[in-house]
Amino acid sequence: MVEHERYTSIVTRAVQFLLLAAACFAQQPAPKPVEPAEEDESFREKEYTFNPLQASKEFQTGNFYWKRGSWKAAALRFEEATKWNPGYGEAYLRWAEALEKMKERERAKEVFAKFLEVAPEHKRAPEVRKKIGKGT
Repeated sequence: MVEHERYTSIVTRAVQFLLLAAACFAQQPAPKPVEPAEEDESFREKEYTFNPLQASKEFQTGNFYWKRGSWKAAALRFEEATKWNPGYGEAYLRWAEALEKMKERERAKEVFAKFLEVAPEHKRAPEVRKKIGKGT
């Protein structure tokens, strides 16, 4: 009989604990509403300022992806490099070449044209002019 009373006591305490815990959770204030995505800081458009160091990092990362044959990742990094340094001719060239690898010829042509605008004296400029059909 003593064992039965002990078991009943343990069960009673457990039920009381669960009821107390449920009462505590019921009194918690409602959580704050989640901020909508358009107001979330991480969704804001990045603001670019001239940063040749960051451009160089992006370019190097693009080269890493290029060597692995990840054309899309390379193109995104080369594009990012041009946003940090709009005068980075080599980044435009590599970006356009990555777009060509992805069979995005029209977009590649636009980027090649930007390359020629930024770096008209580049050693590969004559080759690019022929490629996109622009005379010297």
